[in-house]
Amino acid sequence: MQSIQSSIPIFQTVYTAAMSLKTVCCKFHFWGRVVARPNAGKRSYYNSGSSGPSESCRATRVRVVDLRSDTVTKPGPAMRRAMAEAEVGDDVMGEDPTVNELQKIAANMFGMEAALFVPSGTMSNLIAVMVHCRERGDEIIVGDRSHLHIYEQGGSAQLAGVHATTANTLADGTFDLDQLESKIRHDYPDPHYPRSRLICVENTHNVQGGRVMPLSFLQEVRALADKHGLSVHMDGARLMNAVVALGVPVTDILQHTHTVSVCLSKGLGAPVGTMLAGPRDFISQAVRCRKALGGGMRQAGILAAAGKLSLLDMVERLQEDHDNARTFARALQTCEPPLFAVDMAAVETNILRFGIREPALSPAEFCDRMAKVGDGEEDALGQGVQVLMYPYFRNSVRAVWHLGISGQDTQLAIRKLQYVARQCLKNKQ
Repeated sequence: MQSIQSSIPIFQTVYTAAMSLKTVCCKFHFWGRVVARPNAGKRSYYNSGSSGPSESCRATRVRVVDLRSDTVTKPGPAMRRAMAEAEVGDDVMGEDPTVNELQKIAANMFGMEAALFVPSGTMSNLIAVMVHCRERGDEIIVGDRSHLHIYEQGGSAQLAGVHATTANTLADGTFDLDQLESKIRHDYPDPHYPRSRLICVENTHNVQGGRVMPLSFLQEVRALADKHGLSVHMDGARLMNAVVALGVPVTDILQHTHTVSVCLSKGLGAPVGTMLAGPRDFISQAVRCRKALGGGMRQAGILAAAGKLSLLDMVERLQEDHDNARTFARALQTCEPPLFAVDMAAVETNILRFGIREPALSPAEFCDRMAKVGDGEEDALGQGVQVLMYPYFRNSVRAVWHLGISGQDTQLAIRKLQYVARQCLKNKQ
C-alpha cells in the first residue's frame, strides 16, 4: 500500500502528460484545431460549430451535454486506477509487459497474427499505407468521403509518397463495386501510371453517420482484391460499434480484411491509443514505421492499461450509445414544429446526422442556439442545458453519443431541442 501511495504523485504527472498527448494527437488529427468558429468551412465538422462549454456552464443549474464527438470521453475511476498501477518497461525495446499483453489481447480478439499499439488512428492508418505500399508512386483506392482521405491531411501522399484515387462513397458508406474495380490499374510496369496496391474501407463510416458495412459488401471487396492481387485495410476506428450493431464476433468482420486499425480512445473510453493488427511480417514492418513517425513510446504501459480495459470491459456498453442515439432521433421525428429531417434506417450506431428543414435556420445557427442558455430557459426547463453539436455536410447536423452521455442526458438534450424549436417558431411569427 505504501508503494502504491508513493507512486500516486508520479502517476498524476504521467497521467497529465498522457492527456496532453491526446490533445496533441487530436490537434494534429484535427488540422491543428480542436474546436473552430461557426463561420468556418462547411466541409468539416472539425473546423465549424460549437466551441465547447461556455462560461455560463459554470452556473450551478446548467448541465452540459457534449455530443460533438466520442473523442471527448474521459477515463473513469477504474481506468485511472489501472493506469496508476500498471507494470511498465521500455516498449521501444519490447519490454513493457502491459503493452505486450494489450497487443496479444488485440491480436487474439481480432483473429490476427500480431498487433501494435500506436498513439493515434491517423498514425495507424498512415503506417498501414506505408507498409502495404512499399514503393513511392504506389496507389491506394479510398472512398471520397473516407476519414483517411478527408481528415488525415493527405498523409499518405505527404509523408509516404503514396498516391490516392477515390471511389464514390454511397449513402451507406459502401462503394459501387463495378466502379471500384474500374479504379484498379492494370498497366504496371508502364511508366505512365502508379501501381494499385491497397483498397481501404471504413467501418463504421464516420461521414455517412456511423453506417455499418454489410458483411456481404466486405466479402465482395475482399474477393475483388484477391482477384487483382491487392490488399484490404480497414479503418476500424469505430469497428466495435459495428460489432455491437451486427451482433457478430469481430472476427466475422475482419476475416475479409488483411489489416485493421481500431481506436481505443473513442467510444471505448481510453485517453490515448489505437491498435493496428495484421500478419506478423506486416507488424514487424509497422514497428519500423511507427518509430520513424515518432510513435515509439517508452513506458507506455500506463496508457496500454487503459487500452486493456477498453477492449475487455467497454465493448458491450456501446449498445447504450446506440440506443440513446435512436431515442434522440425519434424525438427529432416527433418534434413540433417539424423542423428536422432524419432517416431512422440510417441510425445504426452512435453517430446521428439529421437535416434542418427551416430555410431561415442554418445548422451553424441551430448549433449555436443549442449550445447557449437563453433568457427564460432555466424557468422553462427547470435548469439550463447546453447541448454541443457540430454543423455538417449538406445542411445537416452531427451528434455523437458516448460513455459520457447517459439516458438522462439524452432526455435533457431532447427537452432543449424542443425548447429551441418552439423559440424558433415564436421568433418566426
